[in-house]
Amino acid sequence: MLVTDQPLVLGIETSCDETGVGIVRGRTLLADAVASSVDEHARFGGVVPEIASRAHLEAMVPTVDRALTQARVALTHLDAIAVTAGPGLAGALLVGVAAAKAYALALDKPLFGVNHLAAHVAVDQLEHGPLPQPCIALLVSGGHSSLLLVRDVTATVEALGATVDDAAGEAFDKIARVLGLPFPGGPHIDGAARAGDPTAIAFPRGLTGPRDPAYDFSFSGLKTAVARWVEARERVGDPVPVADVAASFQEAVVDVLVKKAVAACRDHGVDDLVIGGGVAANSRLRAVAEERCAAAGIRLRVPRPSLCTDNGAMVAALGAELVARHREPSALDIPADSGLPVTEILAVAAG
Repeated sequence: MLVTDQPLVLGIETSCDETGVGIVRGRTLLADAVASSVDEHARFGGVVPEIASRAHLEAMVPTVDRALTQARVALTHLDAIAVTAGPGLAGALLVGVAAAKAYALALDKPLFGVNHLAAHVAVDQLEHGPLPQPCIALLVSGGHSSLLLVRDVTATVEALGATVDDAAGEAFDKIARVLGLPFPGGPHIDGAARAGDPTAIAFPRGLTGPRDPAYDFSFSGLKTAVARWVEARERVGDPVPVADVAASFQEAVVDVLVKKAVAACRDHGVDDLVIGGGVAANSRLRAVAEERCAAAGIRLRVPRPSLCTDNGAMVAALGAELVARHREPSALDIPADSGLPVTEILAVAAG
């Protein structure tokens, strides 16, 4: 194993619809190249797995080459290859894992198959330095809404809570469709909400009752409530106040996310909260989290928006941390595991 604490690592991310390739040296970002297939999915109103997989195949080599050019390094300079092994779309993951195995084998470099969720936490180190241990991580994206207790991002992550139905990002996409806004819904809801009143409509806050699970999330009921409210207006011929609906819906999501994250910090005696995932780019989530964390004496860390969405830099960041801490690499027969639990930071052999 390498002994340097500044390993040069290439990371490959293909868990959904973005082909991401990042290169880091230690905790310094050298390149972050992304090829997105979002436009190909837009007409379907959501990600089509087969289209995503084909797009990854076509984009992989050019995106790797672009990242190497950005970083001004050659493949032979790399110390290790890291790749998202799961969770995610099975076919999409398979493309990335196969590519990473090919590069690792051809270059005779160690391979690290890493957990997508842990990578979303590790990427914060590229912007704010070493992660505090322990910290609470709130991860919110199209496929995940999770609260994690992170004692060591390379070894010990405990799942405190997760979504029981729709993830936050999924709910944003579905409500955007209800309001006639484009896919992906998150940025368009955020934009429309800026002109709206977040208190205009009292939409429900799921799983916030005294007998509900403390750290689990549910956005299905909220999604249904918003759809029915809009349908009722349309049925009687009244105009739908898109900005107010977007702002009120967004406020309901953000309120629950931040309330549970702050509660998790207090309950576990943790003073640091990290927020990651695509929904962490939402301006209202960032503002409310900053306000409530300040009031609660909690230190907040949120990467810049480009590092919140799926990217190869986050995979490289976790890979570099694993190398620097002398973790054993993955075997070359690791599978692409669409259901990889967050407690498994590093994928092991198929057997």
